[in-house]
Amino acid sequence: MANIYGYVRVSSREQNEDRQMLALRELSIPEKNIFMDKQSGKDFERPSYKCMIRRMKKGDLLYIKSIDRLGRNYGEILEQWRILTKEKGIDIVVLDMPLLDTRRGKDLMGTFLSDIVLQVLSFVAENERSNIRQRQAEGIAAAKERGIKFGRPALPYPDNFQKIHSDWRKKKITLRQAAETCNMPVGTFYGKARKFESSI
Repeated sequence: MANIYGYVRVSSREQNEDRQMLALRELSIPEKNIFMDKQSGKDFERPSYKCMIRRMKKGDLLYIKSIDRLGRNYGEILEQWRILTKEKGIDIVVLDMPLLDTRRGKDLMGTFLSDIVLQVLSFVAENERSNIRQRQAEGIAAAKERGIKFGRPALPYPDNFQKIHSDWRKKKITLRQAAETCNMPVGTFYGKARKFESSI
C-alpha cells in the first residue's frame, strides 16, 4: 500500500514552519511521515530530506507547500524532481500550484505542461534566492555606512585591568590566571591586552 509523505523546509532555525505544517496536517499525513529541515535550499544535502527519500517507495505520494520549499537551486530542483518521479516512481503534489500534481495529466500534454510550470517555478525560486542574498548584502552595506556595527558589542575593560595586565607582563601571573581574574577567555584577554598596549 502506498504511503503519504510531507516535506517542510525553512531556511533557518528562527523561521516558523507552522504554515507549512498546518497545510500538511489538514491532509491527514501521519506525523512520522512529515520530514522537516531547517536549512538553506541551495542544495539537497539535508538530513531529513535524505532520510525521507530513503524511506519512500514506488507509488508513494509526497506533498510540499510550494516549490521553493523543495529547494532554491534551479538545476537541482529539476534533477530531484526527475529522480523522484521518473526513477523512484513517486507522485508529487505542490499545494500552492495545482498544475504541479503528477497524479494528473500523465499523458504527453499533461507531462509537457507540468514540465513547463516546474521549470518556470524552479527558475523563480532560484532567482528569489539570489535577490534575497543581494538585498541582504545591500542592507548590510547601507547599515555599515550609517555606522551600525554588527556582531556582539565589545566587553568593557574591567576596573582592575591595568593592574592585572601589568602583573601579567611582569610575569607575576600567567596569561590564564590574568584571563580568569578578568573573567574572560584567554583569547579575549590577550586581544584586549594588545589593544590596550597599542593605545598607551
